Amino acid sequence: MVSQVSPLAGTAFRYTTADRHLHARHTAWRYRAADTGCIYDHHGDQRHVSMAAAILDKVETKGRASQIMTGANLLAVFAHPDDESFRSGGTLALLARRGARVQVLTATRGQAGSRGNPPLCSLDELPAVREAELRCACAALGLLPPILLDYQDGQLAEADPEGLAAQILQVVKETRPQVMLTFGADGLSGHPDHISIGQAAAEAFRRAEEVAALYTLAVPRSLAESLGMKQIRAVSDESIALTVDVSAVWNAKMSAIRCHRTQSGESPILEAPEARQRLFLGVEHFCLADSRPAADGKIFDILNWLEN
Repeated sequence: MVSQVSPLAGTAFRYTTADRHLHARHTAWRYRAADTGCIYDHHGDQRHVSMAAAILDKVETKGRASQIMTGANLLAVFAHPDDESFRSGGTLALLARRGARVQVLTATRGQAGSRGNPPLCSLDELPAVREAELRCACAALGLLPPILLDYQDGQLAEADPEGLAAQILQVVKETRPQVMLTFGADGLSGHPDHISIGQAAAEAFRRAEEVAALYTLAVPRSLAESLGMKQIRAVSDESIALTVDVSAVWNAKMSAIRCHRTQSGESPILEAPEARQRLFLGVEHFCLADSRPAADGKIFDILNWLEN
């Protein structure tokens, strides 16, 4: 079901019951784009990576108490640093501002990715730099510190699927989320790592009986076609279960994206005018891949977290 747009001006989620408290709680999370410059200098100086980690640890710790206010708990499972920001960062930020416990699990440190143009670090430094970028992005969105596994970027498809699913399941048992978020069967872009992590997360969900719902990133076909984005593996508009207007946290989302400085040249949308950026990045879409009915037979709806 595609939810309806709330009539309240400035409300970020689309849902039927008006949420009057969106901006009233968890508003301390601000991370200016200018702050991301402390991650590393032009040469990828490791001292700047360490400095960023120390700064972000203080920021992350500062917000933990307020993030447990509602008991809502979401674990997002992705393949690379930056997967969390582009198509789900706004939604994650909105949930965190509502008091949800939101954490990202990333399978690799992105060691096969770009070093920036011109290069911002050496190949040896890239994993640490991209981890620092991920921590920066999570701080910008108001999330808990990320959890990283030690898989090789570009090789998830060759990894033991049972072992990958087991590691994700272990994190699920430790963090006890009610909701999981990951890539769908098409990996959104067809990237083999995206497909593999999505399959492993889905398997972990099937084994974790306490998790109520599994959502996947999606782009409706009508949006992809209107923007001429042929590289996106779009889904039918009818299959979209959740549509989220993230304009209320636009600055936080863009700050998170800009944290990934080494990858900024890899996405043409970042070179587009802001109006076009908002068409693609200002609204996020999700499919409900799987769910477990509660004892009363009701299907979990993530929007309920915003109505209480």
